[in-house]
Amino acid sequence: MGKNILPDISIDEKFMSIALEEARLAIEEGEVPVGAVIEFKGVVFASGHNKRISKSSAIAHAEIEVIEAAAKKLGDWRLAEMTLYVTAEPCIMCAGAIIHSRIKRVVYGCKEPKMGAVTSILNVFDNQKLHHKPAVTSGVMQEECSSILSSFFKNKRP
Repeated sequence: MGKNILPDISIDEKFMSIALEEARLAIEEGEVPVGAVIEFKGVVFASGHNKRISKSSAIAHAEIEVIEAAAKKLGDWRLAEMTLYVTAEPCIMCAGAIIHSRIKRVVYGCKEPKMGAVTSILNVFDNQKLHHKPAVTSGVMQEECSSILSSFFKNKRP
């Protein structure tokens, strides 16, 4: 019998695929489909998605959810060796949380033209006065990440 061979996908695509699974869970819960994963030492350390509706909280974005879960699991708010994968570009609040938690790298799927604070409307991480600047990779699985948001809002709006 033949040996199963996994498709040759990049590490970033592997973790972004998991973030997309989280975004799909958000849809099932009636939330805006943004998913996030924190990777640490090659494994998923924390995962989550938007929970603003279920928590009745303006700050329950996917990024905030996974940053809090990772900090609790680690027992420290400093997530310096971790990478955050998120399906959509972080907003200014989430960019601030990323800076404060010292996340080493941010990988996001699609731009967020109305609220994006990494490249779209602001570039928070390029502010030289801030004490921490994560590395950024954008556009990973961009089409899939954009499509899930577009479909969600197309179905929500008449």
